[in-house]
Amino acid sequence: MKPITIFKSAFEEDTYKGLNSYPKYLLSKYIYDEKGDKLFQKIMDMPEYYLTECETEIFKAHTSAIADSFNGPEGFDLIELGAGDGKKTKILLRHLAAKKYDFTYQPVDISQNVLDELKASLLKELPEVEVKTQQGTYFKTLERLSDYNARKKVILVLGSNIGNLLHKDAIDFLKNIKSSMSTEDMLFMGFDQKKSPQKILDAYNDPAGITEAFNKNLLNRINQELDADFNLDSFLHWETYDPETGTAKSFLVSKIQQEVNIKKLDFTAHFKAWETIHTEISQKYDDDVVDWLAGESGLRIENSFTDSEQFYKNYVFRKD
Repeated sequence: MKPITIFKSAFEEDTYKGLNSYPKYLLSKYIYDEKGDKLFQKIMDMPEYYLTECETEIFKAHTSAIADSFNGPEGFDLIELGAGDGKKTKILLRHLAAKKYDFTYQPVDISQNVLDELKASLLKELPEVEVKTQQGTYFKTLERLSDYNARKKVILVLGSNIGNLLHKDAIDFLKNIKSSMSTEDMLFMGFDQKKSPQKILDAYNDPAGITEAFNKNLLNRINQELDADFNLDSFLHWETYDPETGTAKSFLVSKIQQEVNIKKLDFTAHFKAWETIHTEISQKYDDDVVDWLAGESGLRIENSFTDSEQFYKNYVFRKD
């Protein structure tokens, strides 16, 4: 009888499950350690990665209108899921602080490292803003969101982070947010729009190889934390985009037949030549898809803001 594998962490369990599956996969949330955080910040600065520039343009062009929609009679709590370095959010925070809005900023991220850096930068740049950081996954945070019910909640999800979820999971995510909302609360969420397939592929397949290094950080992290022997050079980074479904996918492809030993899991992963590990998805949307997701989740679209090219949209949702 095969012994039961006992895992010491979710990372161990998810890695074991993913590399034992067919086809193989690894969860993208584990890319984000200290190195992964820095790589993603580099990705956001790439000229090919249009999402950051588009959302920044929206925030700059519509600052007053967005800020006014956030405000409530007793102020509001601004809760950002997946805050990252807060670069775009700071545009709003500066305006809110200058206009002396009564609010608290509560950034949430899976990476404690990135939260510490964000809090330090805000203390230096905007010391008048009250900041309360929370480390954790979206789903754990959502369990606590309903505790914030003394005044209006504004929940921010930027960077089209919802695009990392398949539609079924996105609906579950939106339902969880809705369940924590009162009628006066609002959800402000970014959705990358469908556009030229080449434009999308270029954003995830940059010539400098930053996105490749970002995806391969999964293997690097398994090597370091689980005592594995992945040879990163023996894996090819590959991107696909289906314009019909709007789904971009990232893969790491084994160039050769090989075995990878993961000592802390007492496990050997076997790879055939050209076998894949699915690492990420990035979903693209249009108004009809977003409206459908909202309807399935018990939300309604109240307003939206877009950039000059209409590459990207931020939608305002209310509880239906």
